[in-house]
Amino acid sequence: MTLWDGSFPFYPSTRVCFLFDTKWAIIISVFLSVLATFIIILPGIRGRGRLFWFLRVVVGLFVGAVVLTIQFTRDWETGWVRANTSYKSFSRALVNADIGLHIGLAGVNVTLVGNPVKQINETINYNEHFAWSFDADYDHSYSEGLERGLPSPILYVAEKFTKQSPCGVLRQYRISGHYASLTLWMAFCTWLMSILLFSMPLLLYGGYMLLLTATLMLFSLLFFFTARNTLKCPVQFGSMSLKTDYGGSFWLTLATGLLCLLLGLGVIILNSVQPQKLKLVFNLDGGKGGEEEGWNKSHLSAEPSNSVQDVLMVPLGELHEVTATQL
Repeated sequence: MTLWDGSFPFYPSTRVCFLFDTKWAIIISVFLSVLATFIIILPGIRGRGRLFWFLRVVVGLFVGAVVLTIQFTRDWETGWVRANTSYKSFSRALVNADIGLHIGLAGVNVTLVGNPVKQINETINYNEHFAWSFDADYDHSYSEGLERGLPSPILYVAEKFTKQSPCGVLRQYRISGHYASLTLWMAFCTWLMSILLFSMPLLLYGGYMLLLTATLMLFSLLFFFTARNTLKCPVQFGSMSLKTDYGGSFWLTLATGLLCLLLGLGVIILNSVQPQKLKLVFNLDGGKGGEEEGWNKSHLSAEPSNSVQDVLMVPLGELHEVTATQL
């Protein structure tokens, strides 16, 4: 028995995990490590500025983690249907299963879960990923699925996105996903610049960068919206139809973009209306006030008082010549 594409023939190949990806694990681990580091040094922050400092850290890390993670999520558009359908080609055996379609920026996931999982002496629990990014060949992935003998429902759904399909949705999803991903990478860069500007501190320009981050995130949603609202082919399983709607990543991106928009506008408005309160939020007036107070105290202590000056001031006419004797 020889190897075929890294696995033994007639054995199912390793399926792509959909609910938990290693890229997500790396991103979440990095941001949680940074958050843990800031929590450790939190007791070193004195006074009421500790709360504002902690909120800034949490919000900043949350925005960065979301912008980076949604690049690799596969639930921008999702849909499920439960139907009785054929399991294999050239077979009359029907299975009751849940068929799911999960669309991301770089590909599509098709899931097939039996209800119950064990039917016709097999475990029906599939999750296949078909990539359509510019460095991947979707039709080649679909052909590999045919050669591996994937279940008919998965191949039927995946066929809707091939170039030969009369639906013609592959090009729209591919281009819109590419531009949405590009704008999200730009949003990640502007988020880094906003963090840098807030730490310098250049609060007004940091607010502008937050506004730009929000604008780019909303534009990514607009790009995906154009592909989502194109004419779609029906995905029928008997009398049941598989319909999709916006998924968790889409709504998370929208919420984070609106959050950045509100924060950016708040920084800009406070900078023009109440700059002292804005400095208080960023812990800029406490240390400065303390330094000024200490300097004033030292300056006043160094200067002689008015009463001493009054005692020492003598009219010039009363001054007498004094002969100093050298010791």
